Order: sequence, then C-alpha cells, then structure tokens
Amino acid sequence: MRVYLDNCCFNRPFDEQTSIVIRLETDAKLHIQELIRSGKAELCWSFVLDYENAAHPFDEVRNRILEWKALAALDCDLSSEVSEKATELMTLGLRQMDAAHIACAIALGADCFLTTDKKILNKPITGIAILNPIDFLRRYVDEE
Repeated sequence: MRVYLDNCCFNRPFDEQTSIVIRLETDAKLHIQELIRSGKAELCWSFVLDYENAAHPFDEVRNRILEWKALAALDCDLSSEVSEKATELMTLGLRQMDAAHIACAIALGADCFLTTDKKILNKPITGIAILNPIDFLRRYVDEE
C-alpha cells in the first residue's frame, strides 16, 4: 500500500489538540507512521512537500517532518506529466499546491492520498482514493 500524506496531515500532531476530531486524526496519523516504519505501507514524497515544509515557521516542526523524507520509498520531481495533471485538477477548484500534491501522488502510483483538509476531501477527485487518516484506517487496516 502506497500512501501520500499532504502537509496538513504531517502537521496534524503539532496542531492544538483540544478538539476531539484533531486528536483522533493525530492518533490515526501516528498509527499510519507506524505502518510506514514497519514496512506495511510505503510513503510517497514530493518536491511539493519539500517546498511547503521549507516554508514552515518553526524549525523543530520543519525538521521533524523532513525526517520522513528519508523513509519515503518514492519521491516525485516536477515533470510535465505532474504539471499537466495539477492543471487539470485545478479545474475542480483545488488550490495550486493541493493540486500539485495530488498530481504527484498519482504520478507515483499511490493508492491513497491522505489529508485532513476538508476542502480537498469534498472534491470529486478520481484516479486515487482521497481520505482522511481516520477513514484510511477504517478502510485499509485490519484491527486484530
């Protein structure tokens, strides 16, 4: 199972945890990280993650997220294929960065694009499963 986590997903554990939904998404994201570490899921990375993470205002958070790049099985560079797919996805009302993230995930053959961004989750995107981390666990992870 190949997964692509967008920046809001990577940042979820660093968000204010007073909301039950945020805490549940954080727990789900941390479990997905364990799946990656244990080899049960492959992490996909991209130039878009590099770009957005480099702009993070907090060094500690930026560095902790960057550590995940070393665990990525695949890394997507900018290409005409990615650019064309991102442009196509923007016609659905996606912002440029969100469209680029999804285009990279598709180019890498990711099975799932994971996000906590409701603006992305509510779009009619085809070609890849777009899921919240909680829904990913419900759908793909068997609890023993």
